[in-house]
Amino acid sequence: MGSVCVMKTGFWPSFSNQALLANNTSFLAGFNYENRFNLRELGTRTAGLIIPAGRTSLGLTYSHFGYSYFRRSMAGVACGIPLGDNISGGIQIDYFLEKTSGDYDNYQSVSFEAGIFFKTSEKISIGLHVFNPVPNSLRKTNMPSSIRAGAGIELSKVLFAGAEAEMSTGEKLILRTGFEYEVLKKLLLRGGFSSENTSFTFGLGYLLKSIKIDLSFASHERLGITSSASVIFKIKS
Repeated sequence: MGSVCVMKTGFWPSFSNQALLANNTSFLAGFNYENRFNLRELGTRTAGLIIPAGRTSLGLTYSHFGYSYFRRSMAGVACGIPLGDNISGGIQIDYFLEKTSGDYDNYQSVSFEAGIFFKTSEKISIGLHVFNPVPNSLRKTNMPSSIRAGAGIELSKVLFAGAEAEMSTGEKLILRTGFEYEVLKKLLLRGGFSSENTSFTFGLGYLLKSIKIDLSFASHERLGITSSASVIFKIKS
């Protein structure tokens, strides 16, 4: 969906806006592999776990990028909680580790991110998310900050569309838009566009009992195609 996710409920979006963890009633585990530009050295492996606790949910996530000469890892602990009938909030604490070969230093950093989710009507939802709202003057190493805001609408029982904007430190405004359409029962078709690198995206999702399988592809105006595959397991409802 062009990475439109701050207002779309689901497993992976819950780690892009932690407010979406609220009101989750299922024990979920997911695994994802992203193959950027068909280069193994640029692959990212991600695992996540969502644990329901009443109307509150806890989330655990870990990702690893790179290869033996350069590696970047991230681990996060998240929580989402209802703040009212149609509003929820969430926060995540992140730990980052960057390793390089040879005599270069390894870098470690801790930060946080937070989000809020509004259900303005039965069909319209709004999400807002901030990452690393900490001045770099308080850090040993620089880390960019970002803010994302978006809205989505259920145009019908089988069609969802959304759009969002993102601003990051030292970068241009990024605009994204995407849709999700239930072509057949349990089969989803997704598409989108991101102004970052003029990227078009396409994806499929299929629900097989308690297992959800997702495939996606994103273009880059110069470097080619990035593919991604994920499997999500509903362990307990």
